[in-house]
Amino acid sequence: MAETHYEQGVDVTNPDRFVMVSVVTPEATLLETPAQFVALPLYDGELGVAPGHSPFIGRLGYGELRVVEGDKTRRFYIDGGFVQVARNQVSILTNFAQPAERLVLSDAQAELADARTRPANSDELLDLRDKAQVQARAKLRLAGKRSAPH
Repeated sequence: MAETHYEQGVDVTNPDRFVMVSVVTPEATLLETPAQFVALPLYDGELGVAPGHSPFIGRLGYGELRVVEGDKTRRFYIDGGFVQVARNQVSILTNFAQPAERLVLSDAQAELADARTRPANSDELLDLRDKAQVQARAKLRLAGKRSAPH
């Protein structure tokens, strides 16, 4: 008989399975929903999570979180943090998360312009300036997608 379980209790052959996604910030739980697929911005790339994904703990980067729920994709800006994937649960802990529809292109452009003008006359200030630019560019990409014609 063929084995259908990669880990106890997770039937990866069942197309109706989903992952539970939780996005938690220090202020609140921003999202708690079942999803068919999740794409996360890791600090060194992007990770896709589907039902039956193997356990994983990773460091988040700055960028777009996509949560696919049926025929709808919800998008969020994620500002670093950590993710844990285990037993069809995706737990995202981040300092800041914002729904994409709340991002304003002109605000993201202003953040990037401000970040570029920050002083960087020490290694610490250079790191802070670089981080601010990476965050602003990630917001700009996501706000640009939202405002682009479909």
